[in-house]
Amino acid sequence: MLVKTYAGAVQGVDSQTITIEVNVGGKVATDKNFYHLVGLPDNAVREGFSRIEAAVQNIGYRMMRIKTVVNMAPADIRKEGSAYDLPIAVGVLAASEQISPDGLETTVLMGELSLDGSLRPIRGALPIAIQARREGYTRFILPKQNAREAAIVNDIDVYGVASIKEAVDLLNGDLKMDPKMVLTRDEFFEQQHVFDVDFSDVKGQQNIKRSLEIAAAGGHNVILIGPPGAGKTMLARRMPTILPPLNLHEALETTKIHSVAGVLPPDSALIANRPFRSPHHTISDVALVGGGSNPMPGEISLAHHGVLFLDELPEFKRTVLEVLRQPMEERKVTISRARSTVDYPANFMLVASMNPCPCGFYNHPEKECVCGPAQINRYLNKISGPLLDRIDLHVEVTPVSYDELSSTGLPSESSAEIAARVLRAREIQAERFKDHPTINSNAQMPSRMVREFCNIGQPGRMLVKKAMEKLQLSARAYDRILKVARTAADLHGSEGIEIEHLAEAIHFRSLDREGWAG
Repeated sequence: MLVKTYAGAVQGVDSQTITIEVNVGGKVATDKNFYHLVGLPDNAVREGFSRIEAAVQNIGYRMMRIKTVVNMAPADIRKEGSAYDLPIAVGVLAASEQISPDGLETTVLMGELSLDGSLRPIRGALPIAIQARREGYTRFILPKQNAREAAIVNDIDVYGVASIKEAVDLLNGDLKMDPKMVLTRDEFFEQQHVFDVDFSDVKGQQNIKRSLEIAAAGGHNVILIGPPGAGKTMLARRMPTILPPLNLHEALETTKIHSVAGVLPPDSALIANRPFRSPHHTISDVALVGGGSNPMPGEISLAHHGVLFLDELPEFKRTVLEVLRQPMEERKVTISRARSTVDYPANFMLVASMNPCPCGFYNHPEKECVCGPAQINRYLNKISGPLLDRIDLHVEVTPVSYDELSSTGLPSESSAEIAARVLRAREIQAERFKDHPTINSNAQMPSRMVREFCNIGQPGRMLVKKAMEKLQLSARAYDRILKVARTAADLHGSEGIEIEHLAEAIHFRSLDREGWAG
């Protein structure tokens, strides 16, 4: 008997429906090879028959010792992973007439089987559910750990089951179960603005807070340079608390990436707050940008619509840092393989930190630096000029004095107060770019739009010209200064860019200053 079941294959951050055709019957196999699996499966899929046989027997059914052919179509797409165990097992049971095939034509099944018949969670449940709804399927049966994630998709009934026994009973009508329900909007807005940290915890550092406010308001990349213990990491970790909240579309896109990567917490639904990713400096270039023999999203994609924090930037391998350059410009990364090409979105804000020298105390107000000028230059040269050009704000972080740390006066400004100003600036930018749907912030303006929206007048041009000549800035750095000045003007509520806005933007090019490193 021939039976078809349906599953999903994740490609990039999207899914394609896979038809699993199971034919049981014909002559009895004589070579002890009862099961034939075709359709470009990988080893994890092929090994599934051993898991399926044990699981089926342990729930009281049997695998027929006759020729069984399983075809996974379309056959030119490589099928990877163990999540096809459940649809293959259900197909074999239905084709051997042990369960009814009714309803399988409108059902998508996914799940990895344990030997006792229980189901393990899968990756990519959300994009699979979205594609299933798009193609008109009405039911999605998957492991219960992934049910809330898939249930945010409307107009498809999602059933989270603990075992193949529950899945079979549900298909046979022997088990009555309500589909998983998630009130997407209510849960999304409930979880927003829930943070463990706040800018009110930070004593002093007003100049640094101002730079991070500008970065958040315009979506600019920023690097913090200062000695150990000055508060660089503490400030960076509070960056998501002042960014504008995710909208539902951004939250869905971010959740899809985390779902494909398999890093969503169990029983979670939407990601409601902007992600903050902080990879260790021993990370490889593939782990950072994505890829591998079976392409997966990297850290820059997991930071999509959020913050990528690179602590101790010069300690990262140079090859790792250089692969950031193209994604920072294009806001996506393309992984090319012989058989396929996938795109992963990577619209992230880069926040980096570093010491000013190997010992960490160059320009320290109290401690003496023991590094020579050659050592300092060699240390700073670990970061290439093209990468620094793509970082809009270079901010020197100085240690906080004892008086500021021990002060019991007025509390520091909270994240909510800063976020309110950032949001007003973003609303100005939303109005400015309303006819350009792919542009969301000042940092994303191409050169043509910089000329249109960043008029600075003759005095401003003279100031920028002097800065360009003295600091020997590139054309890209010139555009960055204008964009940062435009953001400073937006925060000030100014329609035009004034001299003070340009001066502030030029001030935040510390690493370009002649003689900065001694």
